[in-house]
Amino acid sequence: MTSIQFQRKILSLQDNMFHFALALTANRDDAKDLLQETTLRALNNKDKFVNNTNFKAWVLTIMRNIFINDYRKMVCNQTVIDKTENLYHLNLPQDSGFETPESSLGIQDITKAINTLNKGMKDPFSMLIAGYKYDEIAEELDLPLGTVKNRIFLARKTLQKILTK
Repeated sequence: MTSIQFQRKILSLQDNMFHFALALTANRDDAKDLLQETTLRALNNKDKFVNNTNFKAWVLTIMRNIFINDYRKMVCNQTVIDKTENLYHLNLPQDSGFETPESSLGIQDITKAINTLNKGMKDPFSMLIAGYKYDEIAEELDLPLGTVKNRIFLARKTLQKILTK
């Protein structure tokens, strides 16, 4: 296939390529970018096209592969890797779009519920909320680590019951 024939074939497929790009990206501007990138890549690799194969399938495969590779790059770039010692960044509150207990209940309601807990559950739970780690709470209250974890677990369960009424 000559260079001119190759260019004519690829130009004749521009509408089909655009519709396929639009189906992949669901955005007109991104589809135009993908169409342009695919056309450029196909023209640069015309020597790799084997005659007597489906030209349209070859071009659309290039487009699909570009889309997949770009998507993977985007996902990789958006991945947060927390290299802090105590995974501080992963423990930051994230806006999930769901209503949080703090937004659905007033702070007074939550504080009142915490104050109804017995001292054995209230102290470790309050320290956890204040930012202490389990081992720090155990050391401060002179309790075994398992006891601290159990009391915090029970405090959470009790608070869930109180606050869902």
